[in-house]
This record gives sequence, structure tokens and C-alpha cells, in this order.
Amino acid sequence: MSDPTVRGKVHVIEDTKTFGKSGFRKRLVVLEQDKGKFTNYIPLDFVHEGCDSVDDLNLGDEVDVTYRLSGRKWQRDERSEVKYFLNAEAVEFKVVKAAEGGKKAPSADDEYFDSLAEDDDEVPF
Repeated sequence: MSDPTVRGKVHVIEDTKTFGKSGFRKRLVVLEQDKGKFTNYIPLDFVHEGCDSVDDLNLGDEVDVTYRLSGRKWQRDERSEVKYFLNAEAVEFKVVKAAEGGKKAPSADDEYFDSLAEDDDEVPF
């Protein structure tokens, strides 16, 4: 049985986040699907080495993402309520149609952010 896929336009690309002593890495990408009367937003988590592959994506790219569902159970203690969490973990992606203009998602490394940090005597507004 193969993993399912979802198609949509890249709406959000977050920076990679690292958690815990093990250095677990996760990067969120949100796809947008126009469903006529409403817009559907699908959050997908790229993990470990997959975080680096997201560097090849641009906002607005139409992509097919292969994913697997990952669920877990959480309970604070024996007397507390049991909660269940579901994540869609991206396995790989294929760009179906590149965005016009190829606009990258802003990151902390961009020149734009560097220019904001420069000392300037003039007020920007």
C-alpha cells in the first residue's frame, strides 16, 4: 500500500525548529486548496532531513506531497482526560507547477531582514 498524496499551493513555509536534547527537527509547510466556497489549509510537517528539502520550495508553487499520518495518545496522569493528536508527516514532494516569479519565503538569513537591523537615524515611517 502506498502513502497518500495531497495537492495544493504552498501558502506558508516556516523555518526549521529543533526540539529536545536529541535535536529532533521539524519544519511546517502549509498548502492551500481553493475549494470554491471556501479555502482549505493543510499543515504538513517535514522532519529530520526532510526539513532541508523544503529549501527548494517557493511560495505559490503547486505541489504534490506524499505524506503519512502519525497519531499519538497523551494523558497527564491516570485521572486526567486522554487526548489524541494527529499529524500529517510529509515524506516527499514534487513541484507540479512552479510559482510565477519564484518568490522564496522570507527567512532570517534574507537581506531584507539584515537591512532592518542596520542602524539608521531616520524613522522608517
